[in-house]
Amino acid sequence: QAAEVIVGELHPLPHLPELPARGVGADLVGRVGALLVDIGIDTTARGYRVARGRSAVVRRATSLLGEDLDALEEAWETAGLRGEARTVKVQAVGPITLAAQLELSNGHRAITDRGAVRDLTDSLAEGLAEHRAEVARRLDADVVVQFDEPALPAALAGRLTGVTGLTAVHPIDEQLAVGLLDDCVARVGGQIVLHSCAAELPWKVLQRSRISALSVDVSTLSADDLDGIGEFVESDRAVWLGVIASTAPDSRPSAEEIATSVVAVTDRLGFSRAVLREQVGVTPACGLAGASPQWARTAVELAQKAADAIAEDPDAV
Repeated sequence: QAAEVIVGELHPLPHLPELPARGVGADLVGRVGALLVDIGIDTTARGYRVARGRSAVVRRATSLLGEDLDALEEAWETAGLRGEARTVKVQAVGPITLAAQLELSNGHRAITDRGAVRDLTDSLAEGLAEHRAEVARRLDADVVVQFDEPALPAALAGRLTGVTGLTAVHPIDEQLAVGLLDDCVARVGGQIVLHSCAAELPWKVLQRSRISALSVDVSTLSADDLDGIGEFVESDRAVWLGVIASTAPDSRPSAEEIATSVVAVTDRLGFSRAVLREQVGVTPACGLAGASPQWARTAVELAQKAADAIAEDPDAV
């Protein structure tokens, strides 16, 4: 259920050195090296490229991912959460952003080559399906998979640059984008969430896809976005509203203030507040990778308290 609190946000891919990956955090792209099946990656001056074999980057990513999972499993056992019907979210860069940011050997973005895009999508889906199953087995918990797609709007609108800043990349076809997302949904299994903090979300593509939930940054939403959210919810799917700052703000909000900001969005859409229990979630605006450990704990706690208040009596918020 979308209103169920996500009790642990597992960043399943280890941190790698920051590189200027063409506008997207390099760690977001580099971490996926631990998950891709039969496709390697390596570093370039601008970010990452497709490579043969297991590079030092892939070996390091795989090693650190194993350490992360061991630490998570130990903490989960210590907290007595095994078999407690808790939910863990794992996340990775989505197929379109991955293809937009990875370079081929000729320096062009992989998204310019349909064959490369298909190969990357297949590799990512297979690796994430295995990863999801391993986390579920280790923790005896339900696992939600989140695809991070910050480059999705730019890829569809033709705003990606080519080998140089003066050359453009043709927009990806909408039907192809829907197919890539749906292939991942089918192969990974379970609940699949798409997250994007970018403005101008492609609502037609999202509506046509089989994505079961969408996570957005409320601060980026326009009137058109609200219409898109309304149609998405009306199709019996969920929306997770990012209303909590990703890094510590000057003044800590209360759980009541956060709950009110969530309700304000659905009230503007004209929905009955009953929809909040089943189809609306409470999340940080854009992930917690850049947050301090203290704020990460605080943000999750605030999300849980706000979600609890909404679930208990949405009309009272």
